[in-house]
Amino acid sequence: MHISLDTMVDTLKAAAESSRLRILVLLSRGDLTVSDITEILGQSQPRVSRHLKLLLDAGLIGRYQEGSWAFFRLTDTDNSRDFVQRLVSGISEADPQVVRDLERLAAVKRRRQDRAAEYFSENAASWDHIRSLHVPDRAVEAALLKLVGKRPFQSMLDLGTGTGRLLEIFAPLYRRGVGIDMSREMLTVARANLDKAGIANAQVRQGDIFSPPVERNAFDLVTIHQVLHYLDDPARAIGEAARLLRPSGRLIVVDFAPHNLEFLRDQHAHMRLGFSDRQISEWFAEAGLDLEDSQEFEPRGGNEARLTVKLWLARDRRLLIADPSNDSLQARETA
Repeated sequence: MHISLDTMVDTLKAAAESSRLRILVLLSRGDLTVSDITEILGQSQPRVSRHLKLLLDAGLIGRYQEGSWAFFRLTDTDNSRDFVQRLVSGISEADPQVVRDLERLAAVKRRRQDRAAEYFSENAASWDHIRSLHVPDRAVEAALLKLVGKRPFQSMLDLGTGTGRLLEIFAPLYRRGVGIDMSREMLTVARANLDKAGIANAQVRQGDIFSPPVERNAFDLVTIHQVLHYLDDPARAIGEAARLLRPSGRLIVVDFAPHNLEFLRDQHAHMRLGFSDRQISEWFAEAGLDLEDSQEFEPRGGNEARLTVKLWLARDRRLLIADPSNDSLQARETA
């Protein structure tokens, strides 16, 4: 897609200022709040807010709300994002101002990781108990990577992203990744994990799985990992996920097979005690999806009652019509 001469001039004007270029450099490394940017740039909040507004008006960055916090990110529009990335890549990281900014950014990210570690330590015992009841996460992750394959794709959405782990393992494949979670504490953990892994092509946002703050018909891969059992209406969540897929896009659900561990309902807020293949298949069909694969991971070792993990893969029934953005991506893959 091409833009007009006047629009390009306005875009270049918005970016052609040292503070705004510094902001673009910072946002190319992850989402930040106004307070974060103010601290890093060493400027007043009104001045930083003015720079952000000019970049927003030019379509170079985006904004989303998370409770009382406002986060800023590079734009989701592929053409504008590519333009910003090319612009930023031409700036030397050895520039003294950039060096100072990145040092302050590292301090901001260390504080995120400290908050995440604190939250983890408070909840680790509970999570570790549930983990001990089923197959190790690495086995499921290996199956997920094999199932999705090695071919790059445009976009991924992880609903109920939790620690952001799926965004992390699929990062080499997608151009843009988005994670949605209702818990601000979990989003803190996810951001810290993505920062630590050096992943800049993914972002996480606060939102409801039944009404995620993302565009429809926009994602090649949507994942729902160990989330459905917390929901009172899993079928609705699958229906919503289906509406977010591009034609021929894929939905992966990972959850438990039916079980009778009532303590998970009483002590860990599980609304559903697992799901059968038939139930998941029916929900897929109602959402316009075809079940393509299901895999089962039985628990290992020990005599305690344990959990079987299930993985289901579905595909959107609509045919993928030629899309210039997909064509250009395929051209880059085969070049």
